[in-house]
Amino acid sequence: MSLTEKIKKLKEEKNAVILAHYYQTPDIQEIADYVGDSLGLSQKAAETDADIIVFAGVHFMAETAKILNPEKTVVLPDLSAGCSLADSCPPDLFKEFVAKHPNHKVITYVNCSAEIKAMTDIVCTSSNALKIVASIPKDKPIIFAPDKNLGKYIMKETGRELLLWDGSCIVHEAFCIDKLLELHNEHPDAVIIAHPESEEHILKTATYIGSTSGMINYVKKHPEKKFIVATEAGILHKMQQEVPNTILIPAPAAEDNTCACSECGYMKVNTLQKLYDCLNDESPQIDVDSGIREKALVPIKRMLELSK
Repeated sequence: MSLTEKIKKLKEEKNAVILAHYYQTPDIQEIADYVGDSLGLSQKAAETDADIIVFAGVHFMAETAKILNPEKTVVLPDLSAGCSLADSCPPDLFKEFVAKHPNHKVITYVNCSAEIKAMTDIVCTSSNALKIVASIPKDKPIIFAPDKNLGKYIMKETGRELLLWDGSCIVHEAFCIDKLLELHNEHPDAVIIAHPESEEHILKTATYIGSTSGMINYVKKHPEKKFIVATEAGILHKMQQEVPNTILIPAPAAEDNTCACSECGYMKVNTLQKLYDCLNDESPQIDVDSGIREKALVPIKRMLELSK
C-alpha cells in the first residue's frame, strides 16, 4: 500500500478527520478531509464528530481545535510547527499590556497562543476581522493583537482607532516591494491580490486584499485574469485547482529561496510521513490546561457565533 492509502485506511479505522491549512504541501492538502483558512478550520473543528482530529497546520490551530473539542484526541504531525506571529506575543508581556489599558476591549487574531486567547474578549480571523471590530460599540476603545499589519489594515478600512500590539508574520513581511513592482512591470496585465498581514506598501499595490479563502474566491470570480498572489505560496495549489486555466504567479520575497516566493518554514515541517506516524501513534497530542481552555473558549465561541 502507498503511504496515502495507509493514511486513508488508518483514518477510517480510527474515525479520524484530517484538517489542513492552505499553506500545507500539496500531498497533504490532497489527502485532507477539509482544506481551509483559520476560520473555516475552526468551524470544521467545532462541528466534527470524529474521535481524532489530525491537524495539518501549526500549533495554535491545533490548540484551537483542542479548545473546541476537549474530549477528542488532537494530534499535530510535528510539534515544531509553530508560528512567528504567535511567538511575537508572549503571554506575560501581553498580560502587562492589557492591564495598563483596563477599559479596552481585547480582540486577538486567531494566530496566537491559547494563553493569549484566554485574555481576550473576542477572537477574529482575517476573514471576519472587519465584522468583529464592527461588533464593538464605537465608543469602546479596542486593543488589537498580535498582528500590527492586519491592525493597520482594519483601522484604514473601518476608521476605528486601535491600540496595536507590535507583532507580525515573517512570511507576509518577506515580500519585496521592488521585486514585486519589477514583476508587475513584466506582467502589466496581472492583478495583484494580497493578504492583509502584508505590510502597508505591499497592500497599496493590490487590487484585492483578503484572507486566503477570500483570495481564492476572488480569483474564482475573475478566472479570465492573470494574478500575482501575495501570500504564502502553498495557497497556489488549491487556487490553481479552482481556476486551472488561469495564470497564477507567487509574489517575490526579498530573500531567494527554493521558489523565489514567500514560504512558511513552520507550515512546511509537516510531511505525509509525519502525518501517518502521528495518526498511527496518536502522538504528539495537543493538550490545553483546563483553566486556560475554559477562558479561551468564550472568545472563540463569540467569533464563531458572529461568523455564522
